[in-house]
Amino acid sequence: MAVLDQVTSQEAIELENKYGAHNYHPLPVVLSRGEGVHVWDVEGKQYYDFLSAYSAVNQGHCHPKIVAAMTAQAQTLTLTSRAFYNDMLGKYEKFASELFNFDKLLPMNTGAEAVETALKLCRKWAYEVKGIDENEAEIVVCENNFHGRTTTIISFSNDPVARKNFGPYTNGFIKIEYNNLDALEQTLQNNANVAGFLVEPIQGEAGVYVPSEGYLSKAKAICEKYNVLFIADEVQTGIARTGKMLAVDHENVKPDILILGKALSGGAYPVSAVLANDPIMNVIKPGNHGSTFGGNPIAAAVAIAALNVVKDEDLANNAEELGQLFRSELSKFIEASPIVSAVRGKGLLNAILINDTEDSDTAWNICLKLRDHGLLAKPTHGNIIRFAPPLVMTKEQLLDCISIIIKTLKEFE
Repeated sequence: MAVLDQVTSQEAIELENKYGAHNYHPLPVVLSRGEGVHVWDVEGKQYYDFLSAYSAVNQGHCHPKIVAAMTAQAQTLTLTSRAFYNDMLGKYEKFASELFNFDKLLPMNTGAEAVETALKLCRKWAYEVKGIDENEAEIVVCENNFHGRTTTIISFSNDPVARKNFGPYTNGFIKIEYNNLDALEQTLQNNANVAGFLVEPIQGEAGVYVPSEGYLSKAKAICEKYNVLFIADEVQTGIARTGKMLAVDHENVKPDILILGKALSGGAYPVSAVLANDPIMNVIKPGNHGSTFGGNPIAAAVAIAALNVVKDEDLANNAEELGQLFRSELSKFIEASPIVSAVRGKGLLNAILINDTEDSDTAWNICLKLRDHGLLAKPTHGNIIRFAPPLVMTKEQLLDCISIIIKTLKEFE
């Protein structure tokens, strides 16, 4: 079969099952085209995308300005490695640094790479600036976190599926309860070797767990008290997803280290970044860290275009307004429904809690029925369904989606 031959959904699924590693459990739908808030399967059926590639496609599928920037750059210069300068990287670093109010940016490709970069940066700062003895630095993380699946990151994961049979694990991490300021203060108070606190402003993979109001600002103050770096993983929550440019902006928190990815490219290309001010970033010297593709010209051009789209189209405010509408309408339904126990979220990062056990297949079956009705979403943690549409969605489209969701849920009552 020629590579470009059209395949049916079943044929595409069978090809992946036979020739691909089984490291995902996708919803059985095979997509071949996307535009704005919609995607189409190979048979031509249209769906609302309510996952946005885990918030990578905040700007909508195939945004013309992002695609144009990528195409133009791809026809000019694609890759130099960092052995040489290129004429796009500096422009991107300046643009993003000024936009997020940091001195410097360290470019990488994927979210997990960016998290690893932040961990290395924090540790090097600990030894060379804070004065912790070499190899003694600890980084505090939260239980039920999700920061990626590299060997180091799964070392401080609670997820047995991500961890089991991948040891030995990396040392140097202390796990505390999320949304628990007392646990954070006690840990820092009793351990002078703590260098950083790595936290998701909202725990996305854990089921869109929004912390108590004031948690982030108070956690930042505790970190400042003990000279510990506050590291915000905004790979999923950043770039307007929660109704602000960054989720930490809701509490006016300035992280010491900011981690970005996903929507930094609008889903068009793998782009991630770590941002920090000079006293932290300057500990990185030539040879300490890098990537052949990190900071390549296409990534730089795409990221500038993607960030401009977010600003020009006021996507943060749109996410804020539509998020409030979504939670309000779903809350009205939940009051009289036995199938859903709660809706929670911020901006257009939301989730509903299905009134069933985590090991049940109810949420999965609901997502299958949502698919049948033209809306794509995916369960997380068994009985939670995450809803995160592209931020270019209109009020009319959202109301249409809410009607689909409510209609589907009623079928399971």
